[in-house]
Amino acid sequence: MRAAHIRWGLLLTGLVLALPAHADLSRRRSDVVEVVQKVSPAVVYIGTEQEVESRFRGRPRSPLEEFFGQGMDQPDTRQRITGLGSGAIIDPSGIIVTNDHVIRGASAIHVVLADGRTFDAEVVGSDANNDLAVLKVNAKEPLPTAKLGTSSDLMIGETVVAIGSPFGLSKTVTAGVVSATGRTFRADDRVYNDFLQTDAAINPGNSGGPLLNVDGEIIGINTAIYANGQGIGFAIPADKVRRIVEELTRFGKVRPAWVGMDTADLPAQVAARLGWDRTYGVIVTNVDPDSPAAQAGVQRGDVVAELGGSRIQDAEDFDSRVRGYPARSVFPLVLFRAGGNRTVQVTPVEFPARLLETLAWEKLGLRVKESKGGMAIASVRPGSAASEIGLEPGDVLLRMNNQPVPTGDTFREALLTARRGRSVLLLVRRGRYGYHLTLPFEGQRL
Repeated sequence: MRAAHIRWGLLLTGLVLALPAHADLSRRRSDVVEVVQKVSPAVVYIGTEQEVESRFRGRPRSPLEEFFGQGMDQPDTRQRITGLGSGAIIDPSGIIVTNDHVIRGASAIHVVLADGRTFDAEVVGSDANNDLAVLKVNAKEPLPTAKLGTSSDLMIGETVVAIGSPFGLSKTVTAGVVSATGRTFRADDRVYNDFLQTDAAINPGNSGGPLLNVDGEIIGINTAIYANGQGIGFAIPADKVRRIVEELTRFGKVRPAWVGMDTADLPAQVAARLGWDRTYGVIVTNVDPDSPAAQAGVQRGDVVAELGGSRIQDAEDFDSRVRGYPARSVFPLVLFRAGGNRTVQVTPVEFPARLLETLAWEKLGLRVKESKGGMAIASVRPGSAASEIGLEPGDVLLRMNNQPVPTGDTFREALLTARRGRSVLLLVRRGRYGYHLTLPFEGQRL
């Protein structure tokens, strides 16, 4: 039996030795392999550090200790939390694009290149609404880059490749197809709009990494996985990425843009009266005079069918898509009017300062002025929700949607962000006490 094993071993050895020393790899060099070899040097691993305060060292305080203030002499502690994600270098000077949630709250950001080089990164700008951030590293020589492509011509079913660092495993590659475009989904009590859907595996740590076509161009930035489904991932489309990155690079933030039109969901009976026989679209309920929408020819009663080449499902979808276009970024609207479609070009502008006071008065029912520590309420509109809830002149606004508003500028920024929602959370001080109040914020101006 032993001799037979030896003969089989020699035979197998002979077969191995008979193989060519250099196998022909060209047959195995697929499109995916080409993409990986071309783009991998431009994909980076991002590690973050965040320091958070822990109020008390040792055991947690009991509810009675909390109530009576015991243990206040115990020193505060600071805890360091680490995070991870991915990114792509899009400019040889060291400009990197990633997700906002990858670097949000970080006190230190470290970038590791595919060749092992490590850099400290600074934040050029970030935008939580679009979940994008731009980082900058200082290198002594030009860095490898990935080309930012276009997403408007994507075909359902075309091959895509995701590269990133899922679970901290750097240089991980997955492949799949474009499953859908213009996808809207809800997760963690938030609605996400205008996403690419792919079955290429996206896991924690892939966030911020590139989704690539077979030409090696970035057609999306991986940002989310769908917890309730297997093989469902989402990416921010490249056309939106380009608009937001340009805004962040130039201004450090996305300037609040204004279109000047209000929309509402389209009930079936209203659609039937208008002659609109589709299940999508929204109706224009108001157009501000001299606004970008008015200048483009949008009229009250129009049905908005598409924005930027994608169908509009409801008013919330429309609002979200508009937010993806900063000031001065032109987008097409397909309108249905008098039995036919027409396309107009709308150019958002920065929100006019003249409308801010009107916005606060009409939508919040308040006029405010700067005061010590916040914005003091100067007057309350009779019949408004603010009046009904009991707000009075002399009350001081400390926060709006958890954003501190110590100055007029911060109040305006918070107000412009709040106008996009259905309600606004206020922290109000009256005398020595603070109160959290929620005011409806309906009929927002876009």
